[in-house]
Amino acid sequence: MKILLTGSTGYIGRRLLPVLVEAGHHVICLVRDQRRFDWEDFTEEFLTNVTVIEYDLNQPKGNHVIPKDIDAAYYLVHSMSSSNPDFTTLETESAQNFVALVNQTNAKQIVYLSGIVNDSDLSDHLLSRKNVEDILAQAKAPLTVLRAAIIIGSGSASFEIIRDLVEKLPIMIAPKWLKTRCQPIGIRNVIEYLQGVLLKPETFNQAFDIGGTEILTYNQMLYGFAKMRGLKRWIITVPVLTPKLSSLWLVFVTSTTYSLARSLVNSMKNEVICKDLRIREIVPTKVLGYQEALQLAFDKISQKNVVSSWKDSISLGTMDKNFLNNTFVPEHGVFTDKRQINFARNKKEVIENIWTIGGNRGWYFGNWMWRVRGLMDKMVGGVGLRRGRRSDTDLKAGDALDFWRVLVADKPNGRLLLYAEMKLPGEAWLEFRVKTTDNINTLYQTATFRPLGLWGRLYWYSVLPFHGLIFPKMAKNIVESKTQRP
Repeated sequence: MKILLTGSTGYIGRRLLPVLVEAGHHVICLVRDQRRFDWEDFTEEFLTNVTVIEYDLNQPKGNHVIPKDIDAAYYLVHSMSSSNPDFTTLETESAQNFVALVNQTNAKQIVYLSGIVNDSDLSDHLLSRKNVEDILAQAKAPLTVLRAAIIIGSGSASFEIIRDLVEKLPIMIAPKWLKTRCQPIGIRNVIEYLQGVLLKPETFNQAFDIGGTEILTYNQMLYGFAKMRGLKRWIITVPVLTPKLSSLWLVFVTSTTYSLARSLVNSMKNEVICKDLRIREIVPTKVLGYQEALQLAFDKISQKNVVSSWKDSISLGTMDKNFLNNTFVPEHGVFTDKRQINFARNKKEVIENIWTIGGNRGWYFGNWMWRVRGLMDKMVGGVGLRRGRRSDTDLKAGDALDFWRVLVADKPNGRLLLYAEMKLPGEAWLEFRVKTTDNINTLYQTATFRPLGLWGRLYWYSVLPFHGLIFPKMAKNIVESKTQRP
């Protein structure tokens, strides 16, 4: 079958794509920017069953961009983490444009992953999800809606935020919404349900709640995580933390941004509990409990097999959706800090060191100074350092890397280019290149800053002393440090 898949570079889509291809389908991936598609992760044989089409559902251009003979379409687009206050309008426009696109095809089904909307007084984001359902239901093709509770899996927002809270705070002063109940579901079950409803007539024009085996409060989820990790934790809930204060609390303790924290806190007033479990009869599978879903997530992390992460969403920071256009580093009107070191060791080992920079390993010198810079960024509304990285050893274009975004990750040619996502009075790039000339291996490390007005220039001169301390030793340690093997 021919399947249209939107959101193939997102957290869910990246995991669903290989499952659909392995099931024998030809998948047409509708992406905003083809450069963000995971080309290097797939074999040539795999890619023969994939067609990638560049198309922005919020800025549609032209018609008939997808084949008419598709059999079904997945709509995995949402803006929960968007910093745009008018996210409801964005989601409405995107859904309407998707319907117009699919109506030009022979699609027999649309599948949409939504949120559980059983409460009467829904948050803005859950209301927006319900609005998208109503729009998709107007399409010619029958609609199947899967309404999920909190998703637990390696790289999921819920998992990573719980992980940050439990592993970093022995004692938590928490807001009253920790007493709200939910029914967390493992990412494995989400993918199984998304695949399982495909072209099943009994799911047409139907909505199903999907969740795990347990109903837990957020408080119980935190304690359950602590138990699995063998940690003693104490949680004190207080009524004085307003939604705004709760959001700021999450920003400073976890790797989330204010926009996502605000969305999560506002939605946590709603109980997300399954009331309709018919899906378990239509798509029989082993439904995971909370502890099982956590264990599978940690198994993926220990195997260095985190396929996708919520942190890589470009809507989470200050990045423009066309951020990959910044792969050209300007040469005029900029300040630069250039370091060059010749080395005799194996070139591949130095490249491996570059590819493990940031995250858990740190920045090879002055990690405490990097953390202070990250804290300063958080205080002015930036992303800070807490995002870390999707994988300790793997990088691809579009990945978040602490307060940087990966623009180029060309490992065979030894080039890594990062673009600053922190709050700055200008634009900044950090580039690493490993080259061999006349049998001499050289590391080139270049920091480039394009200032915005007088404040940008003053900023550059104010950080020069720190650059002079950090950058030479960082380059030296990249060349000399022991390589961490994948």
